[in-house]
Amino acid sequence: MTSVDEAVPEDTAVCEDGMADVGGSRGFLAPYAAIFAIPRAWQFSVAGIIGRLPMAMYGLGLVLLISAGTGRYALAGTVSAAAALGNAACVPQFGRLTDRLGQHRVLVPLCLIFALSVAGLVAAVQLHGPDWTLFVAGVLGGATMPMLGPMARARWSALLAGSSRLHTAFSVESIADELCFVIGPAAVTLLATQVAPAAGVTCAAIACQAGTLWFASQRSTEPPFTPFTKVKSRVKSRVKSRNHDAERTVAAPVPSRFSLAAPGLAVLVPAYLFIGSMFVSIDLSTVDFATRSGHKPLAGVVLGCYALGSATGGLWYGSRSWRSPAWRRLAVTLSLTVTGVCTFWAMPNLLVLTAVIYLCGLTIAPTLIAGYSLLESTALPGRATEAMSWLGTGISVGVALGATAVGFILDSLGPRWGYAFAACCGVTAVLIYLGGLRTVARAPVRP
Repeated sequence: MTSVDEAVPEDTAVCEDGMADVGGSRGFLAPYAAIFAIPRAWQFSVAGIIGRLPMAMYGLGLVLLISAGTGRYALAGTVSAAAALGNAACVPQFGRLTDRLGQHRVLVPLCLIFALSVAGLVAAVQLHGPDWTLFVAGVLGGATMPMLGPMARARWSALLAGSSRLHTAFSVESIADELCFVIGPAAVTLLATQVAPAAGVTCAAIACQAGTLWFASQRSTEPPFTPFTKVKSRVKSRVKSRNHDAERTVAAPVPSRFSLAAPGLAVLVPAYLFIGSMFVSIDLSTVDFATRSGHKPLAGVVLGCYALGSATGGLWYGSRSWRSPAWRRLAVTLSLTVTGVCTFWAMPNLLVLTAVIYLCGLTIAPTLIAGYSLLESTALPGRATEAMSWLGTGISVGVALGATAVGFILDSLGPRWGYAFAACCGVTAVLIYLGGLRTVARAPVRP
């Protein structure tokens, strides 16, 4: 495998994209200061963090609410899984619609429907409604939950088009995702157990309303949208010859209704599905490992170290400029991530696991950032949001399937076999990606 080229710190006064670079004087945080110096950039980024908290709160909040109201954990888990599948099925379609109509026209109705579905779910539980009402409200909420991560990345793509700082912006969004998954589950559990069973999902709905409406109101940073009728007549692709001696522009076929938003999706979505299964297997196996060790409360600390390692790696990764293409960086970071996961089954105790899991987490955010960067650069014109939404869909489906599979493994064989299953999922993801590497590498890069 070809290794990643050495990262080049930008110490010059001005980068080739025209953005001032103060890396030499202010350290590795300078790239982040540069992108947040863009007018209203920090506003939509913060709004996106608030608005995406429900993605880490809704599923667990459903389980806590329904199990408390009905006493049936199986029903609660089934409703939560159905909501996750509804989200996975609808998010790419709403991403496609966003690219055609604009973010504000899609986000406002979605967040209102989401709020109404949460209110309906709470009412159904409180009034002891039939099971089908729980499924209807839960799936509707999962399907209409606004996913602001891809939309925030689409805004950065429009603001920093052609800039070497785009991957720095993607680093910010990946770190924001990690922050949500650290804060969200803890907050929803505390609210549902210490305040009221409905408090968790209610708080998720309030955060969704506040963040989404604030995000949608910032029209000045919203990326331009392209109606589908215009895309048909304007789509072109730039194809770069493999010997890098010449470039030629060719007309691309008119995209069909069911065409892929980016050529690499055929490889990345299956790979990210197994990555999602790997992540959830690690989470559940860690909880089981801590429980069997007699230190169940420490499971959150261990998983927090995993997220902290990811955030650390993302900060460092986003502060550098990389010469190697995104497809090559993704191959390296994904391989390193899975290599670390393959060691978890052999950890002797929680202390050693905590140290190792932090170090192994350093490559998670770079892996996700490289995947989004790859799709952003190869997506068909006017379909960047849809393309990036598919990655989240792949992970969501993988989480739903992986949670079911590893649950049986943990009950029957224990946490070490759960970690082994996570390693198998990771190895499968690497094999899928490396097997399709030629397809991904040949994908035309948009100028």
